[in-house]
Amino acid sequence: MALGVVVPIMVDLLRNGPSGTASLENALELDSVTKRFGKYVAVDSLSFQVPKGTIFGFLGPNGSGKTTTMRMIMSIFYPDEGRISVLGHPRSEEVKDRLGYLPEEKGLYKKMKTGEIIAYFGMLKGLDKHTAYTRAKQLLTKYGLGDWFDKKCETMSKGMGQKIQLLGTLIHDPELVILDEPFSGLDPVNMEVMRDTILDIKRQGKTVIFSTHVMAQAEEICDHIFLIFKGKKKLEGSLAELKRGGPRAIKLDYVGDASFLKAMPVVERVNDAGQSAEIYLREGADSQAFLRDIVGRLVVRRFDLREPSLHEIYVRTVGPEAAIVEGTRGEAI
Repeated sequence: MALGVVVPIMVDLLRNGPSGTASLENALELDSVTKRFGKYVAVDSLSFQVPKGTIFGFLGPNGSGKTTTMRMIMSIFYPDEGRISVLGHPRSEEVKDRLGYLPEEKGLYKKMKTGEIIAYFGMLKGLDKHTAYTRAKQLLTKYGLGDWFDKKCETMSKGMGQKIQLLGTLIHDPELVILDEPFSGLDPVNMEVMRDTILDIKRQGKTVIFSTHVMAQAEEICDHIFLIFKGKKKLEGSLAELKRGGPRAIKLDYVGDASFLKAMPVVERVNDAGQSAEIYLREGADSQAFLRDIVGRLVVRRFDLREPSLHEIYVRTVGPEAAIVEGTRGEAI
């Protein structure tokens, strides 16, 4: 065989592996994965890839199949059909010390001290006792909780407890971090801490997959978006790709009663948050004429034309029955 033939074959093997195996460029691959519970299909022929070193937003409403998919990735459940590859291996048990997993159902041993429980999570992942306690102290200090090392978990708030569990997820320096609804129940300050922590993981060259039913969280930090509804893929791509070619949105900040906006003939949709609204005009409508019409009825503080929000893209893709309500809770499926 000529050298010119050998080299391309070797490059292809490095990228894609032998036939039927995973690509070395992807931290995770799902190929036609299906999971049933009796007659109920929770996940229906799902396929996607997560490139290494990215933040991958796994999005959808409560009950859409996100948690079931994550549990299959972690080998808590096994798929009825299809193939999963985690860091190049068919089952996560084979690479468990390279994974970090924060489940949606969170809980701590309340009588344990914070340093003890983080170190305990580290030892479960193969760290020796000395290394585990040293890293626990370092992590608590790095994230502003150094004074809590010797305090019991029962004295912590819910937000602080969630931080402790996240540090327990990260103590063994995992290559792939999987977070199921990590922002759930957090106040705005702790949401910022969680967001900054996820971004810091990426800066270290690691891969993060996180699920959420709140589009704004994903829009801030994700490199890649995957939308699931009723167990099926509905939308996938980078944020730029998903927004490209979408309807133009008007971002309006205002003072006054904006209830009249929805009744205006030129308005197709309004996402109104009170004093701020995302407005979509009907095709062919003049945005400047619309602005002139509302100036006398509202105090306009900002009027911008921009790409549609991820929330709007989602609602237009799956329909109004799956409209995302921020802060809602539901049964994990």
